[in-house]
Amino acid sequence: MAKKVVATLQKKETKNFAKVIKAVKSPETGAYSFKEEMVPVEMVKEVLASAK
Repeated sequence: MAKKVVATLQKKETKNFAKVIKAVKSPETGAYSFKEEMVPVEMVKEVLASAK
């Protein structure tokens, strides 16, 4: 199964995306959770800057 996943990630369409993982703090409990997004490589800096 792992070979199939790796093979699909190597397609030309998917090479232009990056997975962004942000830690988000809950205002109610103070606990951290993680938010994952797949964004185009060109937009990584904008996505990370918007989190501040």
